[in-house]
Amino acid sequence: MSNEDIIFGRNSVIELLKSGRNINRILIAEGNRDASIQKIISMAKEKKIIFEIISRERLDKISGNQNHQGVIAYTTPIEYSTLEEILKFAEEKNESPFIILLDELEDPHNFGAILRTADAVGVHGVLIPKRRSVSINSTVAKTSAGAVEYVKVAQIDNVARTIKQLKEKFFTIIGSDIDGLEIFNGRIFNNFKDAIVLIIGSEGKGMRRLTKEHCDLLLKIPMRGKINSLNASVAAAVLMYEIFRQRQ
Repeated sequence: MSNEDIIFGRNSVIELLKSGRNINRILIAEGNRDASIQKIISMAKEKKIIFEIISRERLDKISGNQNHQGVIAYTTPIEYSTLEEILKFAEEKNESPFIILLDELEDPHNFGAILRTADAVGVHGVLIPKRRSVSINSTVAKTSAGAVEYVKVAQIDNVARTIKQLKEKFFTIIGSDIDGLEIFNGRIFNNFKDAIVLIIGSEGKGMRRLTKEHCDLLLKIPMRGKINSLNASVAAAVLMYEIFRQRQ
């Protein structure tokens, strides 16, 4: 991993400034003087962080022409958590652990959107495989609107082995799959209050067969339209919020 990460987007940089992670410098497009940019400048001055006003063309080049919203920050790479740290975090909050496992998800935009919802519903951590999976990068940080600074993410070596380990800790393993029960079915009401792992499969292919075989419960989202699938992050959001609702 590089010694520096690039974070772009106003909300992402503001949350980065709030998080306390080390920031090497901030670049701001000339001509930007609205409230959110002024807030970034004020926070940078308060924390004695170097910032520079440069041309928008230079920002475009640095960000690869992505939507940087006129601001980029150079920061130390984010540190991944461990599964043990995620479990301890839930214990410290005196809550039953709620964990998301992404089974070879590849799109950083989906990953960022999932982190944003995970933060909103109080997920204790997200697990991703070390191989054949998206990792945290600038696109993930931007799409998450800063949630990447708050949601614990752990990389795991082996999905099946991790599921087995969590089952030994009495987790219920829930998979999102077209062959599952409809999530709003009354028969599964209140099944979500104990320790659970929600597995979201990859875009297009869903969960791998071996992962599916390790699930205790398969859920699907009812759809009545012509399209028979949802974007991975949208499906994850629907499932997370129904679990969140039942856990209250």
